[in-house]
Amino acid sequence: MIQQKKVGLLVDVETTGLGPSSDEIIELAVKLFSFEEETGEILEILEEDSFLREPLSYSAKRNYSNAFRIHGIPYEMVEGKSFYDNGVKYFFDQADAVLAHNASFDRSFLYQMYPEVNDLKWYCTMRNVPWKQYGFPDGKLLTLLKSHSITNYQSHRAMDDITYLMELLKKSNPEGELYLKEVISYGHMRRYQPAAKKERWTRRKA
Repeated sequence: MIQQKKVGLLVDVETTGLGPSSDEIIELAVKLFSFEEETGEILEILEEDSFLREPLSYSAKRNYSNAFRIHGIPYEMVEGKSFYDNGVKYFFDQADAVLAHNASFDRSFLYQMYPEVNDLKWYCTMRNVPWKQYGFPDGKLLTLLKSHSITNYQSHRAMDDITYLMELLKKSNPEGELYLKEVISYGHMRRYQPAAKKERWTRRKA
């Protein structure tokens, strides 16, 4: 049987906070790779890149110092920078599947800048695997990286996170199935619906 080759895109963002309507992305890392759909085997890293940008809104700038405690990216590193939009879109255009750990977070922020990402098939590596059922304390990335002897340290820099995540997806679950296969088999997420649209829909229903 001929294995069907697909292209996946690992994504991670670092932001000024938790709210996509009041905070902004300051760093984006992307890693394109090919994989066998039937087995979940990762074949080759095709391309990767990372991007930095200065936040523009008052609320995002105000929140930067709190977020800095987590991601450790000095404001001077992002000052004056902006994403190369065509470069970012190029990566998403190649992908059959977009994967992120806690993908709803990454997608909600990316949607603010690139609404077209909502048309893609997104897969969550945190929720698509029953990590607790497999005996892990939780589904946090660092917990899983430690448990699989990948690393004991998480820098919270976007490229580091997706590089480690790729190593995790190459590992197997207790049944011997590769985690990437399990993530894809679980199915992709439903389209993102911004909160404002949800509120308007609820009012119409009332």
